[in-house]
Amino acid sequence: MASESETTATTDPSAPIIASERENFELSGPLHLTTVDWKDPGHRRTVAACLVQSVYLIDDADSCVFGAIYQLTSTDSDGNDSAPRYVIAFRGTITKGDAFTRDLELDIHIVRNGLHQTSRFEIGMQAVRHVVPTCGSSNVWLTGHSLGAAMAMLAGKNMAKTGVFLDAFLFNPPFFSAPIESIQDKKVKHGIRFAGSVITAGLAFAMKSNQQTNRSGSTFDALSAWLPCLFVNPGDHICSEYIGYFEHRRQMEEIGAGAIERLATQHSIGGLLLNAMGKQSEEPLHLIPSANLTVNVTPARDFYEAHGIHQWWRPDLQLDSKTYNYR
Repeated sequence: MASESETTATTDPSAPIIASERENFELSGPLHLTTVDWKDPGHRRTVAACLVQSVYLIDDADSCVFGAIYQLTSTDSDGNDSAPRYVIAFRGTITKGDAFTRDLELDIHIVRNGLHQTSRFEIGMQAVRHVVPTCGSSNVWLTGHSLGAAMAMLAGKNMAKTGVFLDAFLFNPPFFSAPIESIQDKKVKHGIRFAGSVITAGLAFAMKSNQQTNRSGSTFDALSAWLPCLFVNPGDHICSEYIGYFEHRRQMEEIGAGAIERLATQHSIGGLLLNAMGKQSEEPLHLIPSANLTVNVTPARDFYEAHGIHQWWRPDLQLDSKTYNYR
């Protein structure tokens, strides 16, 4: 693939410096992948992760490079009809250098559900709006890591609301909430989630005449046909709540409480309370109806490994993949 933005450095800020080999992509990259079968989910995951990694290789002259558009110029690989023509990739937070302050501001915007109001997202969205009409939605991938996964998810959601469904590969996408997934006792964890669902659904039902609440429901239904690929690690508290978010919905269906969860999963308690006070609340980024969720259950040595982009092209991963369709 050829990139429309050139980069020169070789530092990956998504994880701390452990060894020089890790910083050399020729050594730490997916050496096992000599040819690409574009129909193979593992190959697609690997390629997407590597393209995100290359966005971290920022130019020393401009540490604010945050994304790149890649164009597939030629291939002799199998499954060429499944290959994208363009991949739009966004990097995650850089923890050093001039870009750190700006990246931290964007992370705060995610927590406050305000990423859509930032100039960086608007630039990224303009790129998506430019590329998609040019070559067609089936030929474009979105991908990103951490903060970049949030950028790609929001862009994908915006396009899906217009009926355009893009393939998306989202690595360690942020899900900011109470760390319920870290609770080891399954009964306690389910009890907390059940109580939260009942409270959220109750508030939403009580406010059903509220225009903002009704609009959230219709938007959620419109997004249900979009199936982004989410890649999360249970050892990463930034993204691990996606595991419980989708699995709890399945459990609620099994016990006959699916209607409660279908309503609850469209809203956040904080957003509903703001609406009740007459303050408009934006839709939380992490609320999505459907997804292909892949969990890396390979034990991680620490948080940095669990959150890093490098894990997603390793050939020895233990993965648990499930598709969750909102109905």
